[in-house]
Amino acid sequence: MPFAPVDTALIVVYLAFLVVMSFVRRRGRSGPEEFLLAGRRITLVPFVASLAASWYGGILGVGEYSFRYGLSNWIVFGVPYYIGAVLFALLLARRAHRSRLVSIPDSLERAYGRGAAVAGAGLLLVLTAPAAYVLMLGVLANLALGWPLWLGVTAGTLFSTVYLFRGGLRADVVTDMVQFALMFAGFMVLDAVLFAKHGGLGFWKEHVPPSHLTWNGGQAGGAVLVWYFLALSTLVEPSFFQRCFAARSEATARRGILLAVPFWFLFDALTTSAGLYARSLLPNLSDPVASYPALGASVLPAGARGLFFLGLLATIMSTVDTYAFLAAQTAGRDLFWRLRRERNDERVKFYTRVGLVLTAVISIGVALFFRSVIGIWHDLGSIGTPALVIPVATSFSEKHRLRRPWALAAMGAGGGLSLLWLVTGHIPAFRGSHPYLFGIEPIYPGLGASALCYLLGRARRRDRTAGSSSGVLAASED
Repeated sequence: MPFAPVDTALIVVYLAFLVVMSFVRRRGRSGPEEFLLAGRRITLVPFVASLAASWYGGILGVGEYSFRYGLSNWIVFGVPYYIGAVLFALLLARRAHRSRLVSIPDSLERAYGRGAAVAGAGLLLVLTAPAAYVLMLGVLANLALGWPLWLGVTAGTLFSTVYLFRGGLRADVVTDMVQFALMFAGFMVLDAVLFAKHGGLGFWKEHVPPSHLTWNGGQAGGAVLVWYFLALSTLVEPSFFQRCFAARSEATARRGILLAVPFWFLFDALTTSAGLYARSLLPNLSDPVASYPALGASVLPAGARGLFFLGLLATIMSTVDTYAFLAAQTAGRDLFWRLRRERNDERVKFYTRVGLVLTAVISIGVALFFRSVIGIWHDLGSIGTPALVIPVATSFSEKHRLRRPWALAAMGAGGGLSLLWLVTGHIPAFRGSHPYLFGIEPIYPGLGASALCYLLGRARRRDRTAGSSSGVLAASED
């Protein structure tokens, strides 16, 4: 993507803003709650902007998918997650805020004990480490600036996390608000230029394969359906819980998530349209991952080109900083601090900062080793979702809780069976002609095992309750 001086100036100003944010220090409260949860005072507008921005980091993967499959991008990466977000808002948002907890492992410990909390923290650490998004920063820097992958990954990680070291969640939210504006502005400019020049639906009908305008993009229904199960991860989404814990009120938590959904819908409309334009205008593009940068470079004038690049960059960085901070908190507070059994929280900030450094280093290493964004999403989601969705969701409801052994069994069976299924997928003798054993996606047996443990645990609990009631009744009759 060739840059004019005005484009370069826009990028420099943005990066300078991120550096300045690392030196800004808020007067007043400075304890662990301020650092981790912004003092639990996040109001509605910052809540919506930060949540909407931070949950959309896979922009290059979206570009690849919409280039290959068209409108199916909306059905796969949009609709199931809208449903998941609405369910979270209706079922969990108020409970999470009301709990006055700091993290998901806190809820697991309160409901199921320290062992469940430590196991959950370990799983969440794997799920929140932003390796996939760090990799996308490196790929974007390579496509747009010609940087080698390692340099783009390292620089992108540094600029996405440096302000978190001192500012914590408040710095994350402030930068997310700026990134929210940039991501929408970049794609609005791109789509407006393309629509003015080429039109919309009629132009696509003439230039893309007919399957691109169907719900499944020409894929088998199962390839679409699996994402609706993967979207169950929304019910254990750490960034949702973090924002709800940090919200000023229960109403802010619930309304904030519901109001974020229309913004995701609008952004999906912008990005899916851009993918269809890319397929129409660049049908011979060798690497669909580069569809958005290549499209911007080919149609946008100076100034608009730099703004669009910032939109791409901000979309990814808003997710990197949020997940890096979540992973840092998980490592520092939920593992190091909890395992050391310290009596007060004076060193929580120190442990979280150590966790931030470790998260950055690990994410860079994983990104350079795997080099597959979709693979990271799929595999980690297939393990983490079955292991966590039932124990976490039930931990906020005394009525639906399991006994501790059954909760741990649900975590171990759900995550363990999915992991086994993934491993066998790499062994030809097991999988046969299908990608996985018996042609079944790994998330399905994991969810089934976790659900079975829940049902057995509930049945066992009812039996004990009935037995206790019978004993009390017999004693009263005597």
